[in-house]
Amino acid sequence: MLCLITNRKLVEEENYYKTIEEAIEGGVDIVILREKDLTTKELTPIAIKIKSIIDSYNDKIADSHKRTLLIINSNKEVAEKVSADGYHISFESFEEEGKQYNGLLGVSVHSLEEAIYAEKNGADYVLASHIFPTKCKEGLEPKGVDFIKKIKTHLKIPVIALGGINSENCYLLREAGANGIAVMSYIMSSSKPKEDTKIIKKNLFGEL
Repeated sequence: MLCLITNRKLVEEENYYKTIEEAIEGGVDIVILREKDLTTKELTPIAIKIKSIIDSYNDKIADSHKRTLLIINSNKEVAEKVSADGYHISFESFEEEGKQYNGLLGVSVHSLEEAIYAEKNGADYVLASHIFPTKCKEGLEPKGVDFIKKIKTHLKIPVIALGGINSENCYLLREAGANGIAVMSYIMSSSKPKEDTKIIKKNLFGEL
């Protein structure tokens, strides 16, 4: 699966929704709405708008297995308000809250121990990071592809890789056994998000 993590700071304001829509048309399987600095009041209309874009796209898809999902990061209230398909949470918050969402629950993990704990306590998938060098984590050593291999030997739930992934290195995650990848800047900063989404998905899964 290919996940898009949003970041409105990486794109011109007038192109924010257009970029997301083009990414969906290009083949993104999951949109993770991650605008953590916004209040619930500020985030809600954005979530509603993105959900309407996704719903409109899904209405045109005959194969239900190819529908795009919406997951809200860190704001369960907004996730519930818009009936999002899922809710994503940090490991620390997951330790405190446990599984408290009627839908998919994803957990960000940075170690094998965290990944095992997440699965044991009800997570539906884990987002493992960061795999390659990325500006988002400057100064922090990336965990590398072997981190994914290690987690995959212990977990049955999907493992999604995150961090510095692009169309040129994504195949390494496929070979490592990742169930999917998540990208942010690769798509949000793209001048041609639909085309670039198609390229990375092709390189990840082969011919579509």
